[in-house]
Amino acid sequence: MAQPSFLGVRDLQQLQEGRCDRPFELLGLHDDGKKLWLTAFSPDTSLLEAVTPEGRVELTRLRGDVFATQLAARTYHLCATNSEGERREFDDPYRFGPVLGDVDLYLLGEGTHRQLWHALGAHVMTHEGVRGTHFAVWAPNARRVSVVGDFNGWDGRTNPMRRVGGSGVWEIFLPDLGDSTLYKYEILDAHGDLALKADPVGFGSQHPPEKASIVRDISGYGWRDLDWMDRRAALQGRDEPISIYEVHLGSWRRRWDQGGRPLSYKELARDLVAYAKDMGFTHIELLPISEFPFDGSWGYQPVGLYAPTIRFGPPHEFRDLIDAAHLAGLGVLLDWVPGHFPTDAHGLARFDGSALYEHSDPREGFHQDWNTLIYNYGRTEVQNYLIANALYWLEEYHIDGLRVDAVASMLYRDYSRREGQWVPNKDGGRENYEAIAFLQNMNIAAYGEVPGIMTVAEESTSFPKVSAPVDAGGLGFGYKWNMGWMNDTLRYMERDPIYRKYHHDLMTFGLMYAFNENFILPISHDEVVHGKGSMLHKMPGDDWQKFANLRAYYGFMWMHPGKKLLFMGCEFAQPEEWNHNGELNWHAAAQPKNAGVQQLVCDLNWLYRDTPALHRRDCDASGFEWLRNDAEQSVTAWIRKGDEGDAPVVVVANFTPVERRDYQIGVPQEGIWREALNTDAEIYGGSGKGNLGQVKAEPEGLDGQSASIRITIPALSVVVFVAEN
Repeated sequence: MAQPSFLGVRDLQQLQEGRCDRPFELLGLHDDGKKLWLTAFSPDTSLLEAVTPEGRVELTRLRGDVFATQLAARTYHLCATNSEGERREFDDPYRFGPVLGDVDLYLLGEGTHRQLWHALGAHVMTHEGVRGTHFAVWAPNARRVSVVGDFNGWDGRTNPMRRVGGSGVWEIFLPDLGDSTLYKYEILDAHGDLALKADPVGFGSQHPPEKASIVRDISGYGWRDLDWMDRRAALQGRDEPISIYEVHLGSWRRRWDQGGRPLSYKELARDLVAYAKDMGFTHIELLPISEFPFDGSWGYQPVGLYAPTIRFGPPHEFRDLIDAAHLAGLGVLLDWVPGHFPTDAHGLARFDGSALYEHSDPREGFHQDWNTLIYNYGRTEVQNYLIANALYWLEEYHIDGLRVDAVASMLYRDYSRREGQWVPNKDGGRENYEAIAFLQNMNIAAYGEVPGIMTVAEESTSFPKVSAPVDAGGLGFGYKWNMGWMNDTLRYMERDPIYRKYHHDLMTFGLMYAFNENFILPISHDEVVHGKGSMLHKMPGDDWQKFANLRAYYGFMWMHPGKKLLFMGCEFAQPEEWNHNGELNWHAAAQPKNAGVQQLVCDLNWLYRDTPALHRRDCDASGFEWLRNDAEQSVTAWIRKGDEGDAPVVVVANFTPVERRDYQIGVPQEGIWREALNTDAEIYGGSGKGNLGQVKAEPEGLDGQSASIRITIPALSVVVFVAEN
C-alpha cells in the first residue's frame, strides 16, 4: 500500500522514537490533496482497525508502531488488538481540534492569565461531543511533551501533545479519561534528555512518596457559606478582633484505633472546627497544604501548588473543611509559599530542561539555607503562575486569606548570603525589585479581584510599609507578623524574674513601632521546634511559676495592641516541643494546670472579641496610652481605648513572683471598674488572689489621669479592669 505523501521516512522515524514535535500534522485524518488518510501510532498492536459507519477498515503497518490507511468516512474510532488477542476500542485523540481559544492563547503568551488554572492543568470536559480530559502545560523550551499514564503504558511516544503557537504551551484532549486518572508529563528537552514531571497546575497528586498527578474534577461543589462570604469583609478589617489558631493538620489529632493516621479533612471539618470555635478563635490558619513530597518540611517545600495534599483527602473534602469553618463563623487562612520550591526531579526544577521557573545563576536561583530553588520573579509567566495560584486558593476554595511565608528572603538579594554570593540589582543595591513588584502585584490582584480577603506577611526585617497600600508606596499586605515583638518579649519572659527589671524595655519597646504596620502578634510553630522547647518550658522557675509566667504572658499578649496568633498546643501549655510525626499531648491538656491555661486562652479570646476597646484601635496609636512602667518592680500598666462610647480598659501586669498589695494606679474616670480577667484566678490554676470582682476609682489623680484605683496585683499575673459606664 502507498503511504501518505505528507509522511516521510524521517517523520516515521521520529514518531517511532518519540521525537516528533508536530504530531497533529502527521497523526489523525489528513487530506493530502488526493486522498483522505488516517495515520495512527499504536504500540503493542498486532491489528489496528478504523471502525466507521460503513464498517471496519484495517490499517497497514508502515514502520514499527505507525499505521495508516485510506479512509472514505470522516467519522471513526479505533480498535486495537494486541498479540494476546485482547481488543480495545477508543477514540483517536488526533481527530480532535484545539481546546484553548484565542483569548487564552493571548493571555498565556502575554503572561497575564489571572485564571491560569482554567487554561492549564487537567480538565474533565466534553469536547466536540466526547467526554474526556484536556491537558495543557507550559514548557516553551521542550522539543516534545507527552501525557503518560496507565492508560498508555507510560509510553511517551503514544500521546505527544500539540504545541500551541508561540505561547510555549502544549495541549491535548484525551477521550474517555476522567477523574482519578494518574498522569505525568514526559518532556524531551533541547538536549535530547527525557524527564517525567508532575503537572505544575495539577489539582491532585498521589500520596507521597508516589509522584504522579491525578486528574481531579474540581467543578460543581455545593458551597453553603454565602452568608459568611457576604460578611467576611466586615470581619477581617483592622478594627475587628482577629485571633488565629495556627494548625498543622497532620499532627493536631490522630486516630490511634486506625494505626495512628491523621484525621481526614472531613473529620477535621467536624472536630477541629468545633474546637477552634469553642476556644473563641476567629480564624484557623493552616500550615501549607499545597502538595509536598517530604513530611518533615511541614509543607514549606511544595511541589504541587494547585493541589491540596491528598494526605487528608481529595479536593472536595478539603472544601468540606473550609465550608464547615465558614458555617461555624470561622475564617480560614492558608500558609502560602511563593518564595522557593524544592529540587525534586518531578517538580518545577529545570522543568523543560532549562531554568524555566528558577534563575539559571545559583547566586539568584538557589536558596542556601533550605537547599531549594528561588522563583524568577522577573519572568512574566512565572509571576503570572504565582499570582494566579494565590487567586486560585481564594476563588476555588473560598480561602479567606493568605499568610505569605518567608517574605524577607524574597525582598533581599543578599538574604543569608556572604559577599560575592549574590547579584546586585540594576542600581547596585540589595533590594530584589522583581520580588517587590511581584508581591505588590499579587496583593493588587488578590484585594482587587476577591472581595473581603486578607493577606499577611511573615516579614522579619524593618522593610518599610509592608502593610501599606501599593499606591502609597507599600507592598500592599493587609497585615504583618510582628516578629520583633515576639523575639523581645520571649527573651524577657525566659529570664529569671530577679533580673527582669534590668530588661524592662524588652516588654515596652514594641510600642515604639506598634502602629507603623497592621501587626499580628505571632506565637507560631517556629517558637516550639528545633530545640526551642515548648512555651511552658521557656518559662523560668518551678512548676507553679512556669504556669503562672505563661498565663501572665498570654494575658500580656492578648491585651497588647495587635491581632493574635497562637500555634496549636500552646493554648493548653503542652509540655513537650511540637513533633510533626505525632499528635498534640491531649492527655496533658486534661491535667488541671494545663486545662487552666486552656480556659484562660478561651476567656482571653472572648474578652478580646467582646470588648471593643481591645480591638477597635489595634492598629491605631490613639487606642493606647501608657499608665506606668515601674521597672524596679517589673510592673507595667496601660489603657486600651475604643471608639467614642466604648468602655476603656486598664491592664496591669506584674512579672515578678511578688504580690503587690494596695498598688495605686491612675485610671481615666471615676466609678466602678470591673475586674474582667485575672490570670491568677483559681479557675486558671492560680492562687485566686485578686480584687473581689471590682474596685472603685476615687477622684485622686495619678499617672496623668483624673482618678485612681488601689488594687492587688497577684504574683506573676495580668489583671484587666473594664470601666462600668
